[in-house]
Amino acid sequence: MILLIAMSLLLSLTIVAAAILAIRGGQSLAISILAAGLVSLLASVQFLLLAAPDVAMTEAAIGSGLTTFLFFFVLGRVRGGEHD
Repeated sequence: MILLIAMSLLLSLTIVAAAILAIRGGQSLAISILAAGLVSLLASVQFLLLAAPDVAMTEAAIGSGLTTFLFFFVLGRVRGGEHD
């Protein structure tokens, strides 16, 4: 029980650190996008520790996978200067 609480606390602190990195990514949008994806991935691990595997799988697929891909896709289109 103590180990589970310690793991949850360490994971929560890591999520906060990754969120701060996402907010203060500096000049690089790619680092901010990756940090936001890391927050989603760590949140899915937290959901697994809280015995909610269905929510964890959804968060990993949508929050970490699809959203990160979408952000990079849009970033590539914006930086590429493509027009419709």
